[in-house]
Amino acid sequence: MLLNIAMDIIHNGDSKVKTVPTTKQKALKINLNDNIYGTFAEIGAGQETVRQFFRAGGASSTIAKSISAYDKDFSDAIYGIEDDKRYVTENRLRKMLDWETSLIKERLTRDKHPEKLFFSYANTVATIDFAKKFKGHGWVGLRFQIEPNGDYNEIILHIRFKENDARLQQETLGVLGTNLIYSAFYKYNQPKKILKYLYDNLNKDQLEIDTINFSGPVFKEVDNRLVSLQLVKGGMTDAVMFSPEGKNVLPAKILYKKNILALRGSFRPVTKVNVEMYQNSIKLFLKQKNVELEKTQVVFEITLSNLKSDGEIDEQDFLDRAKLLCSLGQTVLISDFKEYYKLVEYFSLYTKKKIGITMGINNLIEIFNPKYYTQLSGGILEAFGKLFFKNVKVFAYPMLDENGQIVNSDNLKVHPRMKELYKFFKYNGKVEDVVDYDINHLKIFSREVLKLINSGDPKWEDMLPNGVSKLIKEQKLFGYK
Repeated sequence: MLLNIAMDIIHNGDSKVKTVPTTKQKALKINLNDNIYGTFAEIGAGQETVRQFFRAGGASSTIAKSISAYDKDFSDAIYGIEDDKRYVTENRLRKMLDWETSLIKERLTRDKHPEKLFFSYANTVATIDFAKKFKGHGWVGLRFQIEPNGDYNEIILHIRFKENDARLQQETLGVLGTNLIYSAFYKYNQPKKILKYLYDNLNKDQLEIDTINFSGPVFKEVDNRLVSLQLVKGGMTDAVMFSPEGKNVLPAKILYKKNILALRGSFRPVTKVNVEMYQNSIKLFLKQKNVELEKTQVVFEITLSNLKSDGEIDEQDFLDRAKLLCSLGQTVLISDFKEYYKLVEYFSLYTKKKIGITMGINNLIEIFNPKYYTQLSGGILEAFGKLFFKNVKVFAYPMLDENGQIVNSDNLKVHPRMKELYKFFKYNGKVEDVVDYDINHLKIFSREVLKLINSGDPKWEDMLPNGVSKLIKEQKLFGYK
């Protein structure tokens, strides 16, 4: 009890003391808790997490078993063979957790351990390769109880290593695993703090957490999309992704070796303009050589700066946007990429196939404004080298100017110093106009729709795609009353 009180003071601190407990202190606190008891199964990077608990002392009261099924045949014999023959996958991790949890139920009886809070910790990881071309990544998970005989809760996350040494990556994994177990048992009722504590005694230059999901009775009120938003907001990753079902998904899994068409916007709310931009640009995209629908992924992207358009991020407003886009069957990306070239760089991590970017003419004009590239040592040429490399094309949606004239890629006005550069990209086929559009849709703006919704003016309903206005009214989205 005295240790618990002392540790809480160390971790929470007061107005003057905000000391983070060491990894050893965390492991020791768990070891000295008579009720926390479970198993460790680690593949690929050694037994790095359980090692922290062995070294801290008192491990016999915490560790029921530790295993490292390093050999693939042994791993397959224990956990089964994966259809895709891969080992560093979420599916493999879940099989590990399922198997180890079933063994706890089978081998540790409640008559002998009536007060124990059982857990199974697992990871499956690939560290940096010898040539240092692949930095490594992994899946880490914990299944745990907070009440004896209670249902299990679960936290599963995907990480990417940033360090260039396998030994350092192994040590980072051990610290992360200890942080996960510690925060799960002592901060389970504060998921946002769990995210924060995962980086205790680590920094964001060591690893990236790009996907996390909470499940189980203790997390029944947790919306994993909001948790993922915190990953981007907290600088733990550059981007997170949601499936049309509204679930967190690993971007690498969705984007790997795909042709990608991305549409950036505020989608507050999604309007007929957005749908028209998508429908017409996907037609143009599919006309390109070697672009097939079944090998193409469409992504609706919202930047963090868009979410902060009115100051701090409104979480309900964020959820409203995500719900509408998912209801239209779209995959949603939340990113911290203010500049388009960074978005293209991100996609290029996962594919060498075609990339299409759909944007309004106003955004295309902004891209050719040199003031946005002063922070780059190579200036605008460096940015454009990344944005307009050989597999990228921009699909430009027109706009109406103040005189009611249509502005497209042929008659837009860019910064005077950028005219020749723009012509180079335009006439080398890097920019293509969306020509099949309804001119009346050019008068629709999300910000005006939002004002009409808040004022109670029903005109907004005609500006939205089929079904969207109904969903807004049924779920009282965007302040509808």
